[in-house]
Amino acid sequence: MDYLKGLNEAQFEAVTTLQGPLMVLAGAGSGKTRVLTMRIAHLITNGVDPFNILALTFTNKAAKEMKERIAKVVGVSDARSLWMGTFHSVFARILRSEAHYLGYPSNFTIYDAQDALNVLKKVIKDMNVDAEIYKPKKVLARISQYKNNLITVNAYFNNPELMEADERANMRLIGEIYRKYVEACFKNGAMDFDDLLLKTNELLTRFPEVLAKYQDRFRYILVDEYQDTNHSQYLIVKALASKFENICVVGDDAQSIYSFRGANIYNILNFKKDYPDAVTVSLEQNYRSTQNIVDAANVVISKNLQQFKKNVFSENEVGEKIKVYRSLSDADEANFVSANIFELHNTQQRKFSDFAILYRTNSQTRAFEDALRKKNIPYRVYGGLSFYQRKEVKDLLAYLRILVNENDSEALSRIINYPARGIGETTQNKLIVFADSHNVPITQVLDNLGFYAPQLGLNNGIITKLGDFWAMIKAFQVMLKTENVYDVAMEVAKRSSLIKFLKEDQTPEGISRVENIQELLNSMQGFIEEQRQIEDGDPSLSNFLENIALSSDTQNDKDEGEKVSLMTIHLSKGLEFPVVYLVGLEENLFPSFMSSSTREELEEERRLFYVALTRAEKQAYFTYAVSRFQWGKITDSEPSRFLSEVDSKYIEFINPMLEARFVNNSGINSNIFDERPSEPRFFKKKEEKKTLERNINNPPPKKTLKPVATAKIINPSGSSSENIEVGDKVRHDRFGIGEVTFLDGTDPQNIKAKVIFSNEGEKNLILKFAKLTKI
Repeated sequence: MDYLKGLNEAQFEAVTTLQGPLMVLAGAGSGKTRVLTMRIAHLITNGVDPFNILALTFTNKAAKEMKERIAKVVGVSDARSLWMGTFHSVFARILRSEAHYLGYPSNFTIYDAQDALNVLKKVIKDMNVDAEIYKPKKVLARISQYKNNLITVNAYFNNPELMEADERANMRLIGEIYRKYVEACFKNGAMDFDDLLLKTNELLTRFPEVLAKYQDRFRYILVDEYQDTNHSQYLIVKALASKFENICVVGDDAQSIYSFRGANIYNILNFKKDYPDAVTVSLEQNYRSTQNIVDAANVVISKNLQQFKKNVFSENEVGEKIKVYRSLSDADEANFVSANIFELHNTQQRKFSDFAILYRTNSQTRAFEDALRKKNIPYRVYGGLSFYQRKEVKDLLAYLRILVNENDSEALSRIINYPARGIGETTQNKLIVFADSHNVPITQVLDNLGFYAPQLGLNNGIITKLGDFWAMIKAFQVMLKTENVYDVAMEVAKRSSLIKFLKEDQTPEGISRVENIQELLNSMQGFIEEQRQIEDGDPSLSNFLENIALSSDTQNDKDEGEKVSLMTIHLSKGLEFPVVYLVGLEENLFPSFMSSSTREELEEERRLFYVALTRAEKQAYFTYAVSRFQWGKITDSEPSRFLSEVDSKYIEFINPMLEARFVNNSGINSNIFDERPSEPRFFKKKEEKKTLERNINNPPPKKTLKPVATAKIINPSGSSSENIEVGDKVRHDRFGIGEVTFLDGTDPQNIKAKVIFSNEGEKNLILKFAKLTKI
């Protein structure tokens, strides 16, 4: 059993405890994935049929990585036999087999968020309710919340408290909208993402024989990231595990950061209540980060009341202290980060992919992108519009969806007149009204246009256009029976005129859209080849579309070259980087103003801080600004309370002299400042300053500005600030640190200063507007 070698004592216990309930509390960087994969391999090695093992993950990437590791131990065949994947993909697989119990076709469509939103918009429009009150995105979020808490339409109308709450919120029709939305999805033969959980719960609850079937099949259940499960996921897992109770959950309560998605931290906190005989194993050795980073993170997370007490430690090098930079503005903050990355890239030979900039909200990226571009530093912003959300991609996919499921009215409405073929909105509305009034699918009307034509009230020209369109779709369906996914999709893209239409736009954006279609077609070729190589591969269009629907919303992991990563802290979970910049550490930004009104919310924000810090392997930087633009105005900022929770022995200020000047009014507790801070690298010793002052009357001959001994800064509001002298070290909110070399003029309104900045070079500034701060 060579695969057990190298496990520490706690890891070994977690891997070899095979029977009964087990909770593995895996601290950050403690080898969680290794334990999960080796435990599954150990089960198979000890005679457990891989078909009887269910492993649930939160990302397809994690499932794929774990399967590859397991295959190296037990072989490819056994690894393929595992039921392993995300909650949604596994439950979709179960629902495909058992959909008839619930009245759905086995080839039901899975609606992504945009599809679901489009259906809901139509419901709201048809009900003639005020879309400003019943905003579709807000209503869909409410429906999602209901579903994840197993509040069906019937349950909603049997809950007076919910209805009263909506009445008070001036949304008394939300229950009826919910009902109409559910009916529309059912009629379309479609489920949204939340339905994959809700309908699995319904299936296992209403049909005991189905529950018994899957209880017998899944005799060993493993759940990754258990702290991130919601109520619906919790109930499904509990039901499936209730017969044999061979359930292993792995997670870390200190990394529970997804309550906004419905994650319930109490699922892991109360695991021992559900399974009193459960064995608990704590993985406390962090293999990722330096001792200093781990110890600093421990100090902060210890402030939380709701947690399992752990003693996470590292035996790696002590490492550098965490560097803290206090900036004058978000631009100054971004300039510092980009300059620091540039410096470390050159002096320490670090790759750009070694760096990550983590922030609380996506709106913070602009300044960092500007600063990185100025220094020609390549970067990638994670969490932007994903490939499969781009319009041209969704258009082609809608054509393909209708080939698999004719009743997918959302797909039909998207393509029936795109590219334009003379079937306008009036015609589409007549079709919808007619189909609804006769209680038949629109596709039945299209299949029998000759019969229904007299009743539709459409002219012969429109009837012909509808007939041509539907004949084209039928031809594609016939082709699908004999040709592969790629060939069918290529024919669809050509014959529908989609490619021709996109090629007519020769702007860079138009060319990019054509390239996106080409990339989608390329992915189909890859899909066919992949399915051809695996046992029981399914190269069908239905399987291809399901893989897309279940894919992550983040951008494709493939990337060209070495790039700095920019992402929200939520997206960084599970990742690691040698150097991490945790930026925007200010009150109301982090912790967020929207998420710190209760102790529970504040504790989750603190867990978010913990997650961010523990992404760092070697070096970590904290930055914050004393002012930011908000709604076009500059507003003062206060340092985050989390900074005050880090013990001073773990941090080092890059600009401690400046910090000392603001210590009394910064909002940071005084105990985080070193009494005798180290000399910052941006500052020369005082003796050098005196030498500069003695020599100000002997400037180099190349200088053209007249030397002036002192000048007062007059800021735009007209108020006087401190005196600026030649030789002074100053900070500018955009250019950073610099040295004043010359001053020119006597009129306070027109004094000019030549300043050499370490990052931006020489600048000639008008003091009235420059807002220089003397260091």
